[in-house]
Amino acid sequence: MARDLRDVLDAILAGVVVIDAEGIVEQLNSAACGILEHSAQAAVGKPVERLLGPSHALARLGRKVLATGIPSSESGQQIEGRFNEGLRVDLAASPLFDETGVLDGAVLVLRDRSAQRRLERFEAERERLAFFGRIAAGLAHEVKNPLGGIRGAGELLSLRAEDGKTRETADLIVRESTRIANLVDDFMVFARGDRLRLAASNLHRILDRVLDLLAHDPLSHHCSIERAYDPSIPDLLADADRLIQVFLNLIRNALQAMGGGGGRLTLTTRITLDHRVFTESGRMIPTVATWIRDTGPGMDEEELRQATIPFFTKRSGGTGLGLSVAEYWVSQHGGTLQIESAPGRGTTVLVTLPLRREK
Repeated sequence: MARDLRDVLDAILAGVVVIDAEGIVEQLNSAACGILEHSAQAAVGKPVERLLGPSHALARLGRKVLATGIPSSESGQQIEGRFNEGLRVDLAASPLFDETGVLDGAVLVLRDRSAQRRLERFEAERERLAFFGRIAAGLAHEVKNPLGGIRGAGELLSLRAEDGKTRETADLIVRESTRIANLVDDFMVFARGDRLRLAASNLHRILDRVLDLLAHDPLSHHCSIERAYDPSIPDLLADADRLIQVFLNLIRNALQAMGGGGGRLTLTTRITLDHRVFTESGRMIPTVATWIRDTGPGMDEEELRQATIPFFTKRSGGTGLGLSVAEYWVSQHGGTLQIESAPGRGTTVLVTLPLRREK
């Protein structure tokens, strides 16, 4: 059975653009649409220069191959777009000949250099979360049982105290024991293996609900919030309660980073083919991406490296578990959480979730 060429091209992870002898785009696959941020309808029938501009290597390579008939390539070319900020790709162009040997077009291939790094980082994160789970299980066994005894003794001491100083000390023991127990409970999310309760969930309603919850937080009163939602995103098969927890942690972190002194929080959503994943059946599906951008002070490389490590925090009174828990639940959904930041440039958190649908 002959396969449809469109299905074959869309199954390729690299971007593929086919142009005719005049440099007019004939077709491009899904990966190319995602990298170039052009729909097939908008690109087909237009000169190749319309994709990234006449000075970009994509157009130059295409024209060079059409003029010479010799394959050519360039590495590490940057692509700037609304969503693909600073994306670097390797480009290759090869000539196409008709049955008589006459040059009648070219095929341009764009390979995202970061794709392999993302995959390696994702696998490393899964191993790291599993390691946290083993630590959490050990903490529960070694800490919670004796901690309950300490708290009980503190409560008994408080009831029997005959002077204010003793009662104050006993109450301190109870409070701190409770705080530590709650902290261990938060960390236990990595060990319990709680199951997701999957159902059709509207991503934008989840985000709006989180913003409604945070509207009462004084930190949000002096920040402007911009929603750049893609209205074409369908319902996801997800655990809405867990995603509320994810985005509540992430957006609260962004507000805290801006410190209540003003700033702008931007939430952007769209369907993306840049981070496609494979299902258990081997079918490749796109993802839904959510960008959370703040205009806070940003983080240096060392802070960024430690950001998702449990108990790492720069905020007084923080537990350092917000990002770790968010990353865990995103991972449980089969998605990824990435952070980009630099001092003085704010922070962007990208959450990608597989576009699974109810059957």
